[in-house]
Amino acid sequence: MSHLALYTFGVLKSPLGDPGRLTREFHESVVAVYQGIDQARGYISHASPTEDSSERGFQFDWDWAGWGEFVVPSWYQKGRTSDTTALAATFSLWTDLRAAYDFVYTDLHRVALNRRYDWFEKTGRPGLVFWWVGDGTIPTWQDGVRRLEYLQDHEPAPHAFTFHHPFTPDGAPTRLDSMGRSGTQQKAGDHAAAERLEA
Repeated sequence: MSHLALYTFGVLKSPLGDPGRLTREFHESVVAVYQGIDQARGYISHASPTEDSSERGFQFDWDWAGWGEFVVPSWYQKGRTSDTTALAATFSLWTDLRAAYDFVYTDLHRVALNRRYDWFEKTGRPGLVFWWVGDGTIPTWQDGVRRLEYLQDHEPAPHAFTFHHPFTPDGAPTRLDSMGRSGTQQKAGDHAAAERLEA
């Protein structure tokens, strides 16, 4: 059975260590979203640092265990220290694309998504990428970066795709509409919102 890997990356306007109001609100939003992720339908797991490393520095200094060494796309040109790191990257595994879509576009994550331009720079680069992995496989940060960079220069493919141009686990093009619905209703305009998130 295949699982869906989702890697996201964004460049923040201010460093994570900035004491300002907007950065504080971003941190609070992230905490709230992750507190509820375990209850999300179709959620399997997400990359998180080991307990003994999560108190030092930021992402570059942490031990991510099976998720590998933390790396970033080539277009990230800001700092890599606790005072200068200005990025947000997530990595998660899902049972299917519909479950991931419902999580991104409902509840607290949707609220946060609506504020993304308060916190993130508009880079013109892709902000997320999906691909299928085998059951029991833990993808690495390097896998996510390679596939996101692939999307920068190529059309979506089974190797690296988006909500707007998805593929099945066997590599066939599909449509999100054909993947069934959960208890949430798809709202008009969500496909357009997905396109903006992916760009």
